[in-house]
Amino acid sequence: MDGTNESTQGNFILLGFSDRPHLERILFLIILIAYLLTLVGNTTIILVSRLDPHLHTPMYFFLTHLSFLDLSFTTSSIPQLLYNLSGRDKTISYTGCAIQLFLFLGLGGVECLLLAVMAYDRFVAVCKPLHYTVTMNPQLCLGLVSLAWGCGVANSLIMSPMTLWLPRCGYHKIDHFLCEMPALIQMACVNTAVVEGIAFILAVSIVLSPLVFILISYVYIVRAVLSIQSSLGRQKAFSTCGSHLMVVSFFYGNIIYMYMQPGTRSSKDQGKFLTLFYNIVTPLLNPLIYTLRNKEVKGSLRRLILENLSLKKKL
Repeated sequence: MDGTNESTQGNFILLGFSDRPHLERILFLIILIAYLLTLVGNTTIILVSRLDPHLHTPMYFFLTHLSFLDLSFTTSSIPQLLYNLSGRDKTISYTGCAIQLFLFLGLGGVECLLLAVMAYDRFVAVCKPLHYTVTMNPQLCLGLVSLAWGCGVANSLIMSPMTLWLPRCGYHKIDHFLCEMPALIQMACVNTAVVEGIAFILAVSIVLSPLVFILISYVYIVRAVLSIQSSLGRQKAFSTCGSHLMVVSFFYGNIIYMYMQPGTRSSKDQGKFLTLFYNIVTPLLNPLIYTLRNKEVKGSLRRLILENLSLKKKL
């Protein structure tokens, strides 16, 4: 029997690019830098949105939740990934794998739905500006966010156990960096058609339905923007909507490719890089695309820094 399998009884082995150690060393440095920048960028958004009263609006309420999601999403897997990339030990415990899979599916589902909620917020702001304050009241905002969290967690509670309970006939090597659902399904030594069918149905409700809602919302938004007489107003509206659509494209594109057909055996390297992309690059870009380019956030940062400096001078 293989010595590695004996020593890791009950654990999973994340193969990643273990056959290409030079590539793993490069990835370690890139992922470490990207992770640190992600922590700084998203934490900054949360702090600025909470500390500046000017940003206590529905849009920044949702952005705060998105930043918290991105922090949780990356932290659920990146530290373990960095540990595995840094040395020869590629193992992850069964419990660790289960937690990682649950958080990955749950937080990913919440983000899909939250992006739809944010599209609705932009729809009301652009198409019904006079009713925006009344419509997007604190109770509705909290209810929409709670619904997104509830549905995302429910999806994970269904899919995580079904995926982990699939018989693997003693096989513990995962040809991936993370405990991803498609990679775990491919390890099964039984017919997985039922599990894949349920995953597809849930993906339609969690992934495709919000995407369709987002696209329909933006059809109405574009029509409303084109009817605006002021060129400055059109430019501002398109800038906000363009940022949102850019992140939607990055996030949904990767999710749909992998999760709408979880059992397919396309290029394994391609699947690994796509996972790294939406697990690292998208949370890194979200602060830049959504808010750090935003004049309101820049102004808030400037005010907070100046207030902090003036307070230090007084002390």
